Amino acid sequence: MKRLLALPVVLVLFGFLSPIPQARADGFIIVDEAHWRPGPRPPGPIPPPHWPPRPMPPPRTYVFAPLEVSYHHVNVKIDGQIAVTSVDQEFYNPNPSRLEGTYLFPIPKGAQFDKFTMDIGGKQVEAELLPADKARRIYEDIVRKAKDPALLEYADRDALKVRIFPIEPHSKKRITLRYTQLLKSDSGLVSYVYPLNTEKFSAKPIKSVSVKVELESKQPLKTIYSPSHSVEVKRHGPNRATVGFETNDAKPDTDFALYFAPEKDELGVNLVAHKVSGEDGYFLLLVSPGVDAQDKRIVPKDVAFVLDTSGSMTGKKLEQAKKALQFCVENLNDGDRFEIIRFSTEVEPLFEKLVEANKANRQKADEFIKDLKPIGGTAIDEALQKALALKSEIRNPKSEIDRPFVIIFLTDGKPTIGTTDEGQIISNVKKQNEGRTRVFCFGIGTDVNTHLLDKITEETRAISQYVLPEEDLEVKVSNFFSKIKDPVLANPTLKFTGDIRVTKLYPSPLPDLFRGDQLVLVGRYAGKGDSAVILEGAVNGTMRKFTYEVSFPGGSDEHDFIPRLWATRRVGYLLDEIRLRGENSELRDEVTELARKYGIVTPYTAYLIVEDEERRGVPLTMQSLPQLNTDALARREAAQNWNSFKDERGGEKGLAGARYGMALKSANAPAAASAEGMVEASRALGGDAFVQRYGAPGRATTPSATPPADAKDRLAQFSQQGQFIAGKNFYQNDAQWVDAAVQKFQNAKRQRLQFNSTEYFAFAAKHPKALPWLALGQNVQFILGDTLIEVYE
Repeated sequence: MKRLLALPVVLVLFGFLSPIPQARADGFIIVDEAHWRPGPRPPGPIPPPHWPPRPMPPPRTYVFAPLEVSYHHVNVKIDGQIAVTSVDQEFYNPNPSRLEGTYLFPIPKGAQFDKFTMDIGGKQVEAELLPADKARRIYEDIVRKAKDPALLEYADRDALKVRIFPIEPHSKKRITLRYTQLLKSDSGLVSYVYPLNTEKFSAKPIKSVSVKVELESKQPLKTIYSPSHSVEVKRHGPNRATVGFETNDAKPDTDFALYFAPEKDELGVNLVAHKVSGEDGYFLLLVSPGVDAQDKRIVPKDVAFVLDTSGSMTGKKLEQAKKALQFCVENLNDGDRFEIIRFSTEVEPLFEKLVEANKANRQKADEFIKDLKPIGGTAIDEALQKALALKSEIRNPKSEIDRPFVIIFLTDGKPTIGTTDEGQIISNVKKQNEGRTRVFCFGIGTDVNTHLLDKITEETRAISQYVLPEEDLEVKVSNFFSKIKDPVLANPTLKFTGDIRVTKLYPSPLPDLFRGDQLVLVGRYAGKGDSAVILEGAVNGTMRKFTYEVSFPGGSDEHDFIPRLWATRRVGYLLDEIRLRGENSELRDEVTELARKYGIVTPYTAYLIVEDEERRGVPLTMQSLPQLNTDALARREAAQNWNSFKDERGGEKGLAGARYGMALKSANAPAAASAEGMVEASRALGGDAFVQRYGAPGRATTPSATPPADAKDRLAQFSQQGQFIAGKNFYQNDAQWVDAAVQKFQNAKRQRLQFNSTEYFAFAAKHPKALPWLALGQNVQFILGDTLIEVYE
């Protein structure tokens, strides 16, 4: 079926009960009249719109006519563990014929529906609830007739079914549905899933897609986390919050998942894990103070604002920086201390020391900021030394050893005055910093030394952010300062008790914890059983210990997003090692393996994969990126792109590499991080034009019937010809989808299944785990246990 729906909802449309031509969509139409028949579908999940039909055949053949989806909006209200989901979507019939259809809604796994209502065109209708076995027969019948396995993904679920008639020509049909379900709680962590996996059902981008979740709980809400999407969380006091996701002209391909935890404790700590038998497991630890942290637990902080006012900061850069600083000063807490240091050829502090954030000092700071002018060079080293020395000038430093000290450092250039050597500047930072100061760097524009700024933040357990010329510095800095405004736990450390060995934790070291924020920690573990999470840190200068009981399973197939999340962060950290300190075979090989296995493929990592598979002699039919391997010009572009990632310290390419690494290292949702990473890799290839064509997060891209003429365009396209599905990464190799794991099982026993055969459907019924993989197409290879399964037409 030609995939056109913005929901895991199937609209099956019938004209006459007759043989069905091969096509792909959310539904299909059989029309008993003389029409042309589409020709063979080119490789790829979605045929391009200019795919040429064959010449007109004789009369009494049948045409496939898809519906379009105008919008897909979801509103969810969750009170405790009761969720009420309301879906509003609009279909458009672009055909000249009246259509009749059956609407199927596959019910999410584990969902316990209590009430269900549906409205079509303003009229309430009754729907039939189909048990999984009956729904499977409908799906399998559609698969047999349409010769497309897309619906097999839902063959182990219950479904709702309703007849729709008529769907008038060139008309819209609005459908709304509403259902209530009881949500599952796992060790206090409540989960909600909405089936938004719609890329395979969408031939055209959906104009508007949104999910809004209103949370309410009798206990304070601590953790609120989505592993699937980059969401906006707005808290309305301790017990209520709104979670939002919105995109336009998109093809969503990942189910929307949300975790939340009502907690009575000071910190909300929750652990979930995924473990395959015989292998080390993966775990996710969520730590959140929520927004109900009492004022007495908010740690007073010291902040030094260090601003570059060199001549290159002229114009909107300095104006935005001044507005950002004014916002930060205005939003300091009572009890905080601060200083402002401007630097160009020379360094000029405002107060010469940290001062109380009282009304008089704030007013003086505001006047100082207003008078700043851009002139002179860039004395980065002296400015940093002056800022770092502020803490040591306090009379009783020992009594304030755990009081957070934050330096917010803004610059648009490279050091030109005084010490300019990168290594010496880093060495000076190490000498003056005793591990307690956080230096957060903002690089403005493209003429910055990303290696220098990233090494400074790495040394001081902070992060760098890079602001492109078209981005708003004021918004970036203001948003950042709002997040770190209220420290709750400073200099945290973490350890686990019991028969559990934990390794490769990210982020590492742990960042400070702030009110309204949360720590999302991923790692590997060996062992099983009960354990205690011991979190220690400073609260108002006093060391505190928090202990929480958790359990690590010996085996669990739940939470299968965790391995990919861990791998995404791990690749980000490894790539930063390569970028900042140089490449070696161990780092390169691990990046290559993780990128291939978990689908972290961009124009950067694509080159590593191709080189590795050529070196290992992987047969062309099993290669991950055969198109790139056989395209000499695109492969050369890939090599140049990788070299620029390693070597460029500044400029557009250097900036793209730094932002790419940060996108992976800070990933909370793997799919969103991959999209963001593709943005930066595309920017390195060709600036904003490439971002618009290939890198815009959530935006749909349509493959061409013929490869693009430009090698850079081909490289960008080759880097996106994969799908990560149910824990496996598949690459498009000619007309088949190949599991990345197949390369390691070249001599494994094989089981061949002809698509649409009796044996094929028997296998699908016996192995529900394989259903999402079978749904990829008529030609698929994947590993199941120790067997290579090969599906062929």
